Amino acid sequence: MSHAQRLRQRIEDEIVSGELALGSRLDENQLAARFGVSRTPIREALLQLAATGLVQAKPRRGAIVSAPEPHLLLAMFEAMAEMEAACGRLAARRLVPEDSEALQAALAGCKAAMAQEDTESYYAENYVFHTVVYRASRNAFLAEQALSLHRRLAPYRRLQLRVRQRLPQSLAEHEAIVAAIVAGDEIRAAEALRSHVIVQGDRFTDLVAGLWAPNAA
Repeated sequence: MSHAQRLRQRIEDEIVSGELALGSRLDENQLAARFGVSRTPIREALLQLAATGLVQAKPRRGAIVSAPEPHLLLAMFEAMAEMEAACGRLAARRLVPEDSEALQAALAGCKAAMAQEDTESYYAENYVFHTVVYRASRNAFLAEQALSLHRRLAPYRRLQLRVRQRLPQSLAEHEAIVAAIVAGDEIRAAEALRSHVIVQGDRFTDLVAGLWAPNAA
């Protein structure tokens, strides 16, 4: 992970936790002094955050803390769910031994992080798990697009994992995904991934509340 990526994650955590409220101005000089770095990695981190929608450039105000409107966030998760479903379906059809082994290894990594009840470690293993599914689709273009949107949604997917009991539920969903892909069940693999990613009902309410409620307070 680059210096700019580490800074991005630290600022991202403060945004999603509510420490940095919506509408707050992010001054490059102040952030550089606070983190003890030059403005260059700060600028790179803010650009990365802008790509996720957590930061927005405003005329005469510079970078400010932002967040996608709920309808846009829902639309992005819907698109992500369909991309992942397609990757799962193709992976079930095209699975090769090396990808099967990689899936089992990624699942084991998720189980180990879950056993430690470490949300951040689990998220890192979760990222590996999904990239393995993308690769197993054996469709490089689809994998590239899925990874791009996965990265854009990363702050919100990390936030979801902080919801009570989400880690064991996520792990159970991962196990179902691997079982379907290994069994060559395209329909079940696609549906398992779609359900795993899509946010609806209480899950979407929890996600929105996590983004806006701390700032409203």
